[in-house]
Amino acid sequence: MKTTCLRCYVSGRVQGVGFRYATAEKASGLGVTGYVRNLPDRRVEVLACGDERAVAALCEWLWQGPSLARVSEVRRESAPYQDFGDFRIE
Repeated sequence: MKTTCLRCYVSGRVQGVGFRYATAEKASGLGVTGYVRNLPDRRVEVLACGDERAVAALCEWLWQGPSLARVSEVRRESAPYQDFGDFRIE
């Protein structure tokens, strides 16, 4: 199993629509650790760590998000690997 961490910045209508809660549920189901948080510029930041395939699946899912979200962009960048132990909402 190859592990990785990706930091994703999600833009669009992603705050006030349950995006963080849905992301945490999806990440936990995939066995991904890290966090999700709202940013002051109205984007959502996701730091996802774990199995490379699971992290990739979560980052692809971010384009969909919960039903009320309208995602216009998902920007990804590599991040140093960290083992958070779980996935949390910050």
